[in-house]
Amino acid sequence: MNLERVMDYIEANEQSFVDQLVNFLKIPSISAQSKHRPDLEKAADFLVREFNRLGLTVEKIKTDGNPLVYAETPPDPSRPTLLVYGHYDVQPVDPLELWKNPPFEPKVENGVIYARGSSDDKGQLYAHIKALEAYLRTGTELPANVKFIIEGEEECGGHNVYTYTEQNADKLACDAVIISDTTMFDADTPAICYSLKGLCFMEIRVKGPAQDLHSGSFGGTVQNPGNAVATIVARLKNSRGQVKIPGFYDDVLDLDQSERDAFASLNYSDRVLRQETGAPRAWGEAGYTTLERMWARPTCDVNGIWGGYSGEGAKTIIPASAGAKVSMRLVPNQKPAEIAAAFEKYVRRIAPRGVAVEVLNLHNANPVLVPRDSAMMQAGMRALEKGFNRKPVFIREGGSIPIVGTFQKALRAPVLLLGLGLSTDNIHSPNEKFHVSNFVNGIRTAAHLLVEASK
Repeated sequence: MNLERVMDYIEANEQSFVDQLVNFLKIPSISAQSKHRPDLEKAADFLVREFNRLGLTVEKIKTDGNPLVYAETPPDPSRPTLLVYGHYDVQPVDPLELWKNPPFEPKVENGVIYARGSSDDKGQLYAHIKALEAYLRTGTELPANVKFIIEGEEECGGHNVYTYTEQNADKLACDAVIISDTTMFDADTPAICYSLKGLCFMEIRVKGPAQDLHSGSFGGTVQNPGNAVATIVARLKNSRGQVKIPGFYDDVLDLDQSERDAFASLNYSDRVLRQETGAPRAWGEAGYTTLERMWARPTCDVNGIWGGYSGEGAKTIIPASAGAKVSMRLVPNQKPAEIAAAFEKYVRRIAPRGVAVEVLNLHNANPVLVPRDSAMMQAGMRALEKGFNRKPVFIREGGSIPIVGTFQKALRAPVLLLGLGLSTDNIHSPNEKFHVSNFVNGIRTAAHLLVEASK
């Protein structure tokens, strides 16, 4: 198929596409904060209007939480069908004082769009919508049917899209699921991610005295919950970076030599890691390279610790309670429910006497591993090379996209993780950004993908 008209349309409308994305990014659709519920409705409505303008069949689907948006092109049974997934909700913006400009007042500077949601995931999702527009506005025949299912709870762990997918598998039936919510390998190297880590997210709550106590009057007479939490956290890992929870590594799928060789060929150095993170040095599980630890080894990390007084000046107390949130990123073959049970058992065993301990399992997600040699993966690689004019590589990623496992199970379709962002895009952090060139090349890639998938 000759895509000259499609590519000409994309080139002629680059600035218009950026301006439209900016309008999408202005909507503060933070799903973790209830005050933004009206903004989540606005973001869903923005997408509904987009699809209506393109003449698609569109539904705004009510749920117990935030709405889903479904859209589809007129079906042609002679063509393959692609289902594009994305999310319109975004992360909270705290700490606000670290943003160089307001997070929902997008700024385009030196070819970079700065705004919350620019890379995760509004910008990446929007590239697929604009690619479809290029076909429809130029009258170019679509080589594949396209469906969209877009949610507003990805960033807050909502489950409505899982339930909807399981209950509407026939409606969402497709030959492949396309997700752009991952990253390229680096600024010069596009990539397809073939494995995501799973997630087991836990909370530890430690309770001691009935109320805060004077540390002089009662110090040394009762167990301090703050000290107890510190003791528990300190015993989750050893000095070699290995997780001490019994059975934690039992089901880990080890890397084969071809994967280790492929990782090594990418020449990711600890110097690059320090540049990307600002950390003084690399550290992690002994016996593995940085990329192997990042992409293919399970982890256990404290996400937050609280308890007692942390304001200005002194307040000498023994806190009544303290706690910690701990996330464990899991690799293929590890089972979140089993890891959660092992975690709780271990925490209760190592907790100091004199406190009451509660362990909560807040969120689970299964790890994902996609065959690299499938026809759809190869189609994605060809599309990326044409869209970015660079040869792509295969990568793993340390993050999680929980819906992938549901798509695999309910739809029995391959999932293509076509990342357009960069690991340095500051997602979930202040000053999130998305390069305009990646956005535009992503539109071109999505346009080529429809052709390559049809083959």
